[in-house]
Amino acid sequence: MSDTDRAQIALFDRAAWRAHRDRAARVGAVDFLHVETADRLLDRLDFLGPMFPAVLDLGARDGALAARLAARPGTECVVGAEPSLTFLSRAAGRRVAADPEYVPFRDASFDLIASVLALHWTADLPGALVQLRRALKPGGLLLAAMFGGQTLVELRTALFEAELAEEGGVSPRVSPAIELSDAAGLLQRAGFAMPVGDAETITVAYPDLLALMRDLRGMGETNALAQRRRGGLRRATLARAASIYAERFAEPQGGVRATFDVLFLTGRASPA
Repeated sequence: MSDTDRAQIALFDRAAWRAHRDRAARVGAVDFLHVETADRLLDRLDFLGPMFPAVLDLGARDGALAARLAARPGTECVVGAEPSLTFLSRAAGRRVAADPEYVPFRDASFDLIASVLALHWTADLPGALVQLRRALKPGGLLLAAMFGGQTLVELRTALFEAELAEEGGVSPRVSPAIELSDAAGLLQRAGFAMPVGDAETITVAYPDLLALMRDLRGMGETNALAQRRRGGLRRATLARAASIYAERFAEPQGGVRATFDVLFLTGRASPA
């Protein structure tokens, strides 16, 4: 294994990420963003061709998307793959405990792989895309939604400036993500035909920074970087971040905004 490979693998703490999803499932997951993104993903699927008999839902959470995929005409089998055992225990149908970084399926297993807000947690996205392409049957379709590079730009700004001012340095707190300009190229590198990347921005209003952070916790989207500083924010740093957020990113009607940059990746496995 090369040093580059080790650095990629060390980007995320996989155990912490699974624990965050388990915690979200236990407390009643905040799922409005996943539901909205799934709606937009299914709208795209309606335009992308014929029926898909064998389907994989990658990052299935509680199985809500899998159930909707199973109800589509022509669907014969849907498998939900999810790293959180707590989420899996609440899902129906065929389920597999699996991390999107390590796809445990034979080549040419699925006609469709759908994924909602899971692939941004892969340290080696090109490698994950190669695994997904291999798991598709010839002509099969990948349709995935993931957070892009402009997600939570307001939170990143507030935390960066607050830590710098209060502590004289910064620690990694928000995960890196790809930009739209890189999406189609990554699909092409992974061997997909007809690669397409597009993006939509979902803006959510919150009363304040603390409300946003509570929702991120409920989504299972809190910091799981391997190099993160353990422990919470210092009280003074959190107060400074909340002040910066309220000053810089206030909404006209009150409260603050949070931006979620959602990238949609579409590609097909080459026909045999």
